[in-house]
Amino acid sequence: MRNIPTLNDVHQQFAEYFDIPALKPYAYLLSKKGSEGHICLHLDKIKEEQINLPESYQKIDTNNSILESLPLVGLHGNDKQPFVIYQNRLYLQRYFRYETEFLQRIKQFLVTEQAVLPERMQLLQSQQTLISQLFAATTTTDDNDPADWQLAAAVTGVLNNFTIITGGPGTGKTTTVAKILAILFATDPALKVALAAPTGKAAARMAESLRNTTIAVDANITEKFRALQPATIHRLLKPVSGTPYFRHNRENPLNYDVVIVDECSMIDVALFAKLMQAIHPQTRLILLGDKDQLASVEAGSLFGDLCQAQEQLNLFTPARRQFINSFITDTNSQVPAAHEANSQHPLFQHLVELRRSHRFTGNTGIGKFSKAIIANNVPVIQSFFPPSADEQVVIDPTISSKLFDNFIAGYETFIAEQDITKALKLLNAQRVLTAVREGPQGLYTVNKQIEKYLHDKRLIQANTEFYQNRPVILTRNYYEHGLFNGDTGIIRKDENGVLMAWFEDSTGALKAVLPGYLTQAETAFAMTIHKSQGSEFGEVLVLLPDTTDVPILTRELLYTAVSRAKQKVYVQGTPEVILMAAERFVERASGIASRFREVDAHAN
Repeated sequence: MRNIPTLNDVHQQFAEYFDIPALKPYAYLLSKKGSEGHICLHLDKIKEEQINLPESYQKIDTNNSILESLPLVGLHGNDKQPFVIYQNRLYLQRYFRYETEFLQRIKQFLVTEQAVLPERMQLLQSQQTLISQLFAATTTTDDNDPADWQLAAAVTGVLNNFTIITGGPGTGKTTTVAKILAILFATDPALKVALAAPTGKAAARMAESLRNTTIAVDANITEKFRALQPATIHRLLKPVSGTPYFRHNRENPLNYDVVIVDECSMIDVALFAKLMQAIHPQTRLILLGDKDQLASVEAGSLFGDLCQAQEQLNLFTPARRQFINSFITDTNSQVPAAHEANSQHPLFQHLVELRRSHRFTGNTGIGKFSKAIIANNVPVIQSFFPPSADEQVVIDPTISSKLFDNFIAGYETFIAEQDITKALKLLNAQRVLTAVREGPQGLYTVNKQIEKYLHDKRLIQANTEFYQNRPVILTRNYYEHGLFNGDTGIIRKDENGVLMAWFEDSTGALKAVLPGYLTQAETAFAMTIHKSQGSEFGEVLVLLPDTTDVPILTRELLYTAVSRAKQKVYVQGTPEVILMAAERFVERASGIASRFREVDAHAN
């Protein structure tokens, strides 16, 4: 083995493993890009990337003329070399394989559904009465886009083997899924359905929403909803201990008729590829998520890439638009002719965006502010700066300690509540969210500040790790206890005076575990915005760094934070930081959009 010099730069350590001097700068950049969430390196942007190289690598061939001749670089996609060039992008071999497998599986879904489309159209027509009942309560409050996109998404989900449903908070993604399942259960009571999400919390929330749905269905279908068991994607696929593999894969696919996956923006490229491999192309796969939310922590932003692969969403052929509209009696809610098209794009008629929020209106408050952030609409964002008196959005550029103290005083309510179930609900009525972990506005400092405030008021005694009334968030899965990464609970004494960690399960029942079994848990008065994905709180206080020089501070991060609040959001941050966040957006390199049209026969 070669003697690799000790280096502080992990990307340089990776690059130095390769003996070819001309390859090292590319290996360095590819490693660095991977750590930032990119799947590949755009070779046409090498001159821009050169600034990120250490001084010893500055002699990179900016014309990339030598790269294709290097023995460790494959050119055809089926090569065994550790690096792959494809469509002027440089990949690590495994990421290229993941991306290829992901795309190939989608194409298989699209091929297999063609044979069953006529039969499924007849199935939908036979359920005209049920569909009318399910969508009878749909009303429009959006004069700009009154179309019933929930119904359009439901028809799409029943017809297709592969469907993407995206939408912001409160647009009714889970309600739409409930209506899809109601239609399918009505035609096949023995339908086998799997619910999954990247985190146990998100999966449990989806199952809970389905169980609590108020849609007009008979008791048998309601009972089917109650029987649904949510799972993390890892648990659904069944990991092989000590390996990166799963028991369910291409050779041993999942035995379900329908697989529904929520919070798809959080799924990285490796897990997404393995999930897709494990689902038979004859199965209906429905992917749910918010395309504007944060992407996965690991490499890849595949859900966002899929949603942006077409220039315009919600497009249908004239015949499909007419078919959808045959279920919509209110002509004002029908899909308008402007959404007719004839496209050869593989995702055409497979992707529906729900555009009407039932929680926020787009004209005021949180809805207006969050839309302005994701669109970087500077005048609208600035309209919320003081002296704005918006009832839902409060911007505090002075970082007022009084506002902070007034907000965290709300935690006194759950501490005073003796009933543990009620206390958990009161805890989730509010949350402090931080953009970063370190520094004055970071997670660790803020949690200590809140603990000191409550300790000084003698409401907690934060002198041990697991103290009475400590809120905790799990940072790993505990399958043996039915608890998952992201679950939140509180430490309370049981009837025997023993401190226990209390959580609600997916049915709302209490679950108690000795804290000593939960070795990876953090205090959760404050949590990071990343950890808040998939959660909702009544009121949210967002703490932004005091400098614009924080690369993770993007419009996606700020949008995710603001949209966690259902009633009110406070943002402590200067106008400069807020505007910089809205200006900066996540653009992760991948080949998804450009590769969709090809039929790649190389990687199997």
